[in-house]
Amino acid sequence: MYQPEFKITSNLLTYISRIESSKTLIDHSPLVPAWEAKFRDEAFTRTVHYGTKIEGNDLTKEQAQQVVRLENIVDTSEIAEKTGIMARARDIQEVLNYRNVISWNDKQRSGNLNTLFTEDTLKTIHKLTVSNLVDDKYSGIYRDKQVIVKSAANSNIIYRPPVSMEIPYLIEDFFAWVHSDEAQQIHPIFRAAIVHYQLVHIHPFIEGNGRTARAMASLMMYSLDYDFKKFFSIEQYFDSDVDSYYQALLSVQQSKNNDLSYWLEYFCYGLAIEIDKIRNQVMRLSKDLKLKKQLGKQVALSERQIILLELFQNQDDVTSDDMKMVLPNVSVDTILRDLKDLIDKKVIEKHGVTKGVSYKLVD
Repeated sequence: MYQPEFKITSNLLTYISRIESSKTLIDHSPLVPAWEAKFRDEAFTRTVHYGTKIEGNDLTKEQAQQVVRLENIVDTSEIAEKTGIMARARDIQEVLNYRNVISWNDKQRSGNLNTLFTEDTLKTIHKLTVSNLVDDKYSGIYRDKQVIVKSAANSNIIYRPPVSMEIPYLIEDFFAWVHSDEAQQIHPIFRAAIVHYQLVHIHPFIEGNGRTARAMASLMMYSLDYDFKKFFSIEQYFDSDVDSYYQALLSVQQSKNNDLSYWLEYFCYGLAIEIDKIRNQVMRLSKDLKLKKQLGKQVALSERQIILLELFQNQDDVTSDDMKMVLPNVSVDTILRDLKDLIDKKVIEKHGVTKGVSYKLVD
């Protein structure tokens, strides 16, 4: 059976401590529903965009967001027509597929590792990843030929995976470890990082292995209640320095006894950075804590009101001109209606009269 080798370094302990501290705050923060939806939508778009960009996809973040939002359209030519995106059909298809992968992941229940984390799930995620990109005979089917891995940055060969005949046995060993008693003793974040590495190492499919591996790693965290309210995306960290990402993966083979320690440090450091960002956003919205305590309930806000509240979070006194600056395409009457609703909900208060009027958060 597969047995990962790694050391619990002081760095790993530091990163896990930071992650656990942030997780506690995020899990127990009483954010209003609209804030939570906003955070999840942003994380979803980042995951889809950067998760495909790592592999050489040329769509911008804004273009990826347009594709993500067209939920009921699956034809790439129709998407291009509706959005005006001038891009390769393949790039649009990759983003469309990965959107479907992350949506599928998001629908799975936590605490369901034994029945969810299976070979069938691996093949399902791969099918979603490569839909309309590869021949059907390679969709959710292990490769029957040798492949090489090239860097998306310079096309250099960076890795030669195991031969195809070994794949069924390597996958069987991998899932035997996932469900073993030994694996249950390993921290969930470490387990997710090991899943990511081992699937990239085995490279079981003809194409789409990186996206499949990252999706399976996320699914591992979701299954073990480490979803951080779906606010996070580690893909942006990986994409920020693709060479470092590949080097961290390759460090395992370049070490003695296939030591995963450096890869685990790289993975956990990136996740700690991402979760720290979410923690800081939640802390800036700590007004929600006061609101819930004062009103005895969460306060529902519209998307425009969320933008206004961000403005109020960043400066003490806000004028009508300030609000027009952050909502340039919204009429004055609409802004005033949103403002009145926030006053009625005791979120903000009015100061001064006529031209000297300003607004601030309720203390």
